[in-house]
Amino acid sequence: MKKQRQHLITQLLAENFVSSQEQLISLLKDQGINATQATVSRDLDDLGSVMVRVSGGAMVYAIPELPSERHVHENHLKRVLGEWVVEIGVSENIVMMRTPPGSAHVVASALDRAGLESVLGTVAGDDTVMVVASNTWSGQDLSESLRELSGLEL
Repeated sequence: MKKQRQHLITQLLAENFVSSQEQLISLLKDQGINATQATVSRDLDDLGSVMVRVSGGAMVYAIPELPSERHVHENHLKRVLGEWVVEIGVSENIVMMRTPPGSAHVVASALDRAGLESVLGTVAGDDTVMVVASNTWSGQDLSESLRELSGLEL
């Protein structure tokens, strides 16, 4: 039961902005699982949950993904970029992406896990992600591709 509950918690946190354990308990109950605050607290700890700031300033729970879960579907990448990228700039082969404070690591992780051939790698700060274009892509081309994925105007 514990593994199934923790799997469900991971799904709920990926699909909802959950800002409190009480909210998570309610979401679990909606799925037919009764859990106490102590159980949910232990589950969040076991899963390595962290609090991240989302657009609007709210703090929500998130679960960093394991290397075995690295691949991200394009729709998930679009959702992450659309929710958290507010500005994109480019210089040579480097694209700089701005996010709300505390959200850059979420964007960088999604890009790293997406496996885009255009992205060599990322470095995340608090509110800025540096994306390095691979040898076969220019920074300008990568910037335009990321702008399209994030829904920002070209």
